[in-house]
Amino acid sequence: MRKCSIIKQLQITKGSRCDYEQLCRYHYRQVQLGPYAAIFSLKGSGRLAAALNNTPAAVIVYSFPTPANELRNIALGDYFSGLDRATKLSLINRDIRTISRVIVEPRFRGLGLAVKIVRETMPKINVPIIEAMAVMGLVNPFFEKAGMTAYKAPLAARCVQMLEAFLLVGIREKELFDSVKVQRKIDKLGKSKAAFIEKQMRLFLQSYGKRRLMCDGLERTGYILNKLTARPVYYIWFNEKS
Repeated sequence: MRKCSIIKQLQITKGSRCDYEQLCRYHYRQVQLGPYAAIFSLKGSGRLAAALNNTPAAVIVYSFPTPANELRNIALGDYFSGLDRATKLSLINRDIRTISRVIVEPRFRGLGLAVKIVRETMPKINVPIIEAMAVMGLVNPFFEKAGMTAYKAPLAARCVQMLEAFLLVGIREKELFDSVKVQRKIDKLGKSKAAFIEKQMRLFLQSYGKRRLMCDGLERTGYILNKLTARPVYYIWFNEKS
């Protein structure tokens, strides 16, 4: 079955907690779903519906916003300026919804379904602003492809220095999400480059308490990469019809 024919057989429907629970094991954060504002699913029709046995190909969860978000403040500028705390919180709860989960069943990844379900469901949420946070946004920017605007958290100076050090020894930013691959590259470095990256890694860890004493190896590399890559990207979309 060709890619285009599969997409044509998938329809967005109002979803349920059950739809989410059928796919939640495929999300990197396997946590119980809390209060939510809306759920939508991509489900098959025709022969595909029978093949899926009513399991969604993708699901999206909209939740209520957190009261405070530094990147939201940057994105919205003076949207809430001059308001007292109670009024501000009331407007946040009224005007904003947060995309808290987007999950695509593994058999249907690579078809653009994450983009499709975000783009086509945002207008169905009758609020002026839709937002999202994504740790993996730097690697898979599907929120941007769906029409949202990205705001990236600024990097600390030590992180910039560490990223530049990795680049100097031939490790690209997109590779930093695979600690095993990065460790293999480090292990294959020549003597001078190995000494350089070792010095930079030790300097980086000086800001992390007892972690500065970590021995070289995969665990230490993984810890450093987690600090470099766990930089959430904030996304926002304005509903012109709301």
